[in-house]
Amino acid sequence: MYCKKECIAMLLAGGQGSRLYDLTKHIAKPAVSFGGKYKIIDFPLSNCINSGIDTVGVLTQYQPLELNEYVCNGAPWDLDRMRGGLSVLPPYQGNKHSDWYKGTANAIYQNINFIKHYNPEYVLILSGDHIYRMDYKKMLEQHKATGAVCTVATITVPMDEASRFGICNTNADGSIYEFEEKPKQPKNNQASMGIYIFNTKTLIEYLENDEADENSSNDFGKNIIPNLLGNGEKLFAYKFSGYWKDVGTISSLWEANMDLIGETPVLNIADKDFRIYSKNTARPPQYLGPNSKIVNSLVSEGSRIYGTVINSILSGGVVIEEGAIVRDSVIMDDVVVKKGGAVYSAIVDSDAVIKEGAVVGTEGAGKENIAVVASSTVVKAQKKA
Repeated sequence: MYCKKECIAMLLAGGQGSRLYDLTKHIAKPAVSFGGKYKIIDFPLSNCINSGIDTVGVLTQYQPLELNEYVCNGAPWDLDRMRGGLSVLPPYQGNKHSDWYKGTANAIYQNINFIKHYNPEYVLILSGDHIYRMDYKKMLEQHKATGAVCTVATITVPMDEASRFGICNTNADGSIYEFEEKPKQPKNNQASMGIYIFNTKTLIEYLENDEADENSSNDFGKNIIPNLLGNGEKLFAYKFSGYWKDVGTISSLWEANMDLIGETPVLNIADKDFRIYSKNTARPPQYLGPNSKIVNSLVSEGSRIYGTVINSILSGGVVIEEGAIVRDSVIMDDVVVKKGGAVYSAIVDSDAVIKEGAVVGTEGAGKENIAVVASSTVVKAQKKA
């Protein structure tokens, strides 16, 4: 039965995340574990339901098995709806041909029929690989008030990092007069977050025109946004001032995890009015042994701690044996650190085993020198010469 929606979300979740190296060798970046009990994709999905958006298309491509299994029917995020809810949208074969998603714009283009099915007034385009909490209702309210055909969410970044982003140059009223994709000499530091709200009619028109252009990169930042501006369309920036981090590198992923700990964490996920939802793994309670020592850390369900954990994030089912130490590290599901093992300034992926006397990482290493242990790896102690 037909069910019209005011606004639906299209969540781009097919990224390979090559700069996360072994962490994304077998899974898509949005499926990477974060903060002890979450996946990266939990954040945009939770933002959607907290913002009253109950229809979300999740566009998958690279290594989709674990991600598809995780999001499943959308129940953890209250997105298991009779009309709308969560739909997984992989590339598919049509009557004429089949294609992998060639770019962000092409991915949405290939799913125009999904958009048309709900006939929304507005379409929210999201990325599945950022950590942030954001009420999209406020952005939609501004979009309506300005009469824009497209609104681009922006955030202020350090000027020396601005060349890594798409930069919005705006007038005093917030209207965008120029968009520069990763400029060598940026004119300001108002960076695009890769979050857009479009009027549906305009979005479809420009996607179809872009697809017909054989020279296009089929990308929102490189093609769609500049084409809108080139045709004199009305675009506005929505300035976001909360926490946001692109966790596309080992250092940024580690840093975002560390932002969760402390008496007043940089990223507060304890707000009961804006929860971050995740899939329940139904593990037993954590156990802290009589000689264990835990300082400034998050320890998830099912973990058994007999040793020392300092300034660290532990996911479910982790075992830290007596005499072992974990410091300044992110430990993912079902990792075991044996007696006398040590992990310093590292990210250890799921099911890895740190054997007796083995040492991972360097104590006190900076965020640019984070050690990484791939999933299911067994790290043995080095033999003495």
